[in-house]
Amino acid sequence: MNRNHTTARIAHVFSGTFVHSTPRAAVEILQNCVLGVDDKGKIAFIEKHQDVVSLSEIWGFETSDIKQLGQYEFLMPGMVDTHIHASQYSYAGTALDLPLLEWLNTYTFPVEAKYKDLDFANDVYTKVVRRTLKNGTTTACYFATIHTDASLLLGELADRFGQRALVGKVCMDCNSAVPQYKESPSECKEETDRFIKELLKKEYPNVKPVVTPRFAPSCSSSLLSELGEIANNNKLHVQSHISETKEEVELVKTLFPGCKSYTDVYLKHNLLTDRTVMAHGCHLTDEELEIFRETGSAVSHCPNSNISICSGILNVRNVLNHKVKLGLGTDVAGGYSPSMLDAMRRTLDTSKALTIQDPQHKTLSFEEVFRLATLGGSEALSLDDQTGNFVVGKDFDALRVNVCVPDGPIDLFPGEGPKVILEKFLNLGDDRNITEVYMAGRRVVPFPDT
Repeated sequence: MNRNHTTARIAHVFSGTFVHSTPRAAVEILQNCVLGVDDKGKIAFIEKHQDVVSLSEIWGFETSDIKQLGQYEFLMPGMVDTHIHASQYSYAGTALDLPLLEWLNTYTFPVEAKYKDLDFANDVYTKVVRRTLKNGTTTACYFATIHTDASLLLGELADRFGQRALVGKVCMDCNSAVPQYKESPSECKEETDRFIKELLKKEYPNVKPVVTPRFAPSCSSSLLSELGEIANNNKLHVQSHISETKEEVELVKTLFPGCKSYTDVYLKHNLLTDRTVMAHGCHLTDEELEIFRETGSAVSHCPNSNISICSGILNVRNVLNHKVKLGLGTDVAGGYSPSMLDAMRRTLDTSKALTIQDPQHKTLSFEEVFRLATLGGSEALSLDDQTGNFVVGKDFDALRVNVCVPDGPIDLFPGEGPKVILEKFLNLGDDRNITEVYMAGRRVVPFPDT
C-alpha cells in the first residue's frame, strides 16, 4: 500500500468483485476489494475494502467518489484478440463454403482490393472497431490490406475510439488470383517503410505498426527477407499465418524447397522473434513448436475460423505443454464472429472434440480459456507488461460486466457465487452484459456519441 509519491491523481476507484488471471492461477477472484486508477490510466492500487479509509487518505480521493459494483457485477480485464482481419468484416457471417486457398481467391482478395477507396475503408473500419470494442476487445492485432493510406486510417480510428491496436499493412507480391491485389517486392518494401514511418509519427500512445507478410505462399523469398530486416531494425511486432490447412503446408513445401518446414521458412527469413504472433498452427509438428518456444514466438488460436472453413483443429494443450505462448483470435471473417466470447466458447468446443477422439486428451477448462483470452493474449503479443490483468502499474484495460441486465441473456438463481456467475457470463453472455469498457483508464464504451 506504499504510494509512489508522484503527481498522479486518482481518476477512478471501484469497489466490489474483480476477476483476472495470474501466471499461477487461471482465475483469481478478488471479492470485497477496491481498485484505484490514476490519471495516467495505470492501476494505482488494489486492496481489501476494509482499507478504503486509509487508502483515501493516502491517495487523496473522496470515499463518495467510489464506483460500487452491484451484487451481480464484476470487473475483468479487457479481452485481447490476437488475430483479426479488419478488412474482412464487411462479409463476416457469410462466404464460409470453400477451403482456405479457394476462399482467399474467391472472396477475400476481391474484397480487400476495394480498400483503395478510403470512403469504403472508413465505413468498414469504423464499424469493426466499434463492434469489437462493444464486445469487450480492448486490444486487437489487425490485418488491414496492401493499401497504406487505408491502413493508416485503421490506426487513426483505433486511436480515436480508444482501442489498443497493432495494425498491419499487408504485404504480398505473388500468387494472387486478383491481378490488382498484389505489389512488387520493391513497392512492398517502400510502402511498408512509409506505413511504419507515418504511423509512428502520429505518436498514438496505444496504436503501433506490425510487420505483416500475409503468409509464405503469397510472399517471395526476397520480400520475406526484406520484411524480416524491417521488423528487426525497427524492433517491431510481426504477424502472419502458418500451417492453417494441410493443402497450404504442402504448397509451402513446393514453394520453398530449401526449407525443412513451414516454420523454417519464417525462421530463415528472420521473422520469428519474441514479438511474433502466427495465426492458426493447426498442423505444426512438435519440432516446429520447439522452434516457437526457442524464439519466443506465439501462436494465435482461431477456432471459429478453423471449424468454419474446415482447416483443422489445433491441440491447444500440446502447444501449452511445449511452453509456447498462445492467445485467442476471432480471425474475422474466416471466423464469423467478432466476439472474443465466441472465441473462448469455440476453444472449449474444439478441446472437447479432441477429447472425444482421444479420451486421454486433457480437456481445457473454462478458467484456462479465460486466461488465454486475457493474460495469454497479452503475453502472445508481448504486451503483458502493459495489460492483461489487474496488477499495480499496468494499464487499466477492463470490462464492467453485469450478468443481470434487464432483458439480458442470463438467468440467475439463489446461491450462485462469483465463479458460477463468471462461468455463466463466459458461456451465455454477450455485449449486453458488458456495460462499460475501459482502455488505459479511459472509458470508451458506452461510446461518447450514444
